[in-house]
Amino acid sequence: MQLGTVLKAAVVMVAAFFAIESVRTHYAPSAGRVATLSAQAALQVPAQGPTDKAAFAFKGFQIQPMARFAIDARVLSREDYYLGKEAELAPLDLALGWKRMADPAVLRQLDISQGRRWYFYRWQGEPPIPLQEIVESSANMHLIAANASVEKTLRKARTGSLVRLTGHLVNVSDASGWRWTSSLTRADSGANACELVFVETAQVAD
Repeated sequence: MQLGTVLKAAVVMVAAFFAIESVRTHYAPSAGRVATLSAQAALQVPAQGPTDKAAFAFKGFQIQPMARFAIDARVLSREDYYLGKEAELAPLDLALGWKRMADPAVLRQLDISQGRRWYFYRWQGEPPIPLQEIVESSANMHLIAANASVEKTLRKARTGSLVRLTGHLVNVSDASGWRWTSSLTRADSGANACELVFVETAQVAD
């Protein structure tokens, strides 16, 4: 084999190696992102703060921002809706858990479901963690996607997924007088305890 041929082969092999490494480098952050989301869900409570964002029109509704909002959490359940004004705005609800309610060992001991825009949990015997901790570390959230890209990302969420959402807790109304309001505390349960979130950015990882 001529020396020139050998050198060409070597160059091709080196180029192939760097191409493979480039692909590996491109995909490596995904694992890191999953680990980061998992850690944040386990350690942090949702962040909420004041906002000066003005009310605005959206899809024929009036949106009134009530508070800035950000959350890292695990998806406990997902439910899609198709009927009513609520579905026009927020066709997707996610039941989300954080801190110990993001721990798979805890979740395996709970029977979790959703329906009628509510989130339900049951257990056998004693609850795996105190009931008030379940209440304060999980919530059913009605999600309004700010744009098509956010909606596409939200629709990737499945039970067990890790999510990071930022946006605003909002109240919504229309010209007929219809209203839909958000809870502003994580310590409530029952009627009117769900968060209505206008989601401006979203990340989802399995």
